[in-house]
Amino acid sequence: MTDDPYRVMTVCTGNICRSPMAAIVLRDRLDAAGLGEVVDIDSAGVSDEETGNPVDRRARRVLAEHGYPTGDGHRARQITAADIASHDLVLAMTANHARALRRLARADDDGRIRMYRSFDPQAPVVGPGESEQMLDVDDPWYGDIEDFEHCLTEIEAAADGVVELVRSQLAARERS
Repeated sequence: MTDDPYRVMTVCTGNICRSPMAAIVLRDRLDAAGLGEVVDIDSAGVSDEETGNPVDRRARRVLAEHGYPTGDGHRARQITAADIASHDLVLAMTANHARALRRLARADDDGRIRMYRSFDPQAPVVGPGESEQMLDVDDPWYGDIEDFEHCLTEIEAAADGVVELVRSQLAARERS
């Protein structure tokens, strides 16, 4: 058994909306599941355009209205190949993000990269040859507060599935 924490990273475009929202929701769910002490959550973006910026004000508002922390202290950053290699699970918000992550990752790191919404039991099932785009978490950036509400709903719908995967992988670590 290892004392190293299980590491999860959520990834979107600029790291100011979807990925920090997902990290905050996952932290809440992992804490509620009693896994908060053994799982680290982080977020990043595939782009450097927002580097250093805080969580978008609209995302902060929606998070607060739903009883979540608002990401105080968060500063956007761009993901690196080292980030992928050092995390057990890297959750892409869109198919484009997943492609960018796979290009950046070492060949043996590709299995760590998953679509975030693939953990939503109500999300479409992507079959062989079908586009992962069906699993995109909608980008609220160009919309209004309702778009941020919708984004949070998509994030929350997949969160328990992520927690269950993490729980099973931690149990597998215990057995090995």
